[in-house]
Amino acid sequence: MADEELVDQKKYLEESCRPKCVKPLIEYQACVKRVEGDDGGDKHCTGQYFDYISCVDKCVAPKLFQKLK
Repeated sequence: MADEELVDQKKYLEESCRPKCVKPLIEYQACVKRVEGDDGGDKHCTGQYFDYISCVDKCVAPKLFQKLK
């Protein structure tokens, strides 16, 4: 058992949850396109990014804790 390679379940679960969070991802990508030309650096997409990551985390959390030993 000590020689077994551990698999990061969170990364696997994140991949399976991303398709469920398409709307926040599209909003984030649209924001990125809008602010690409901002040379001043005043505009950012932090809120949209966190909305997307939050969606993925909400999907992953219940499944992850079931897999932890």
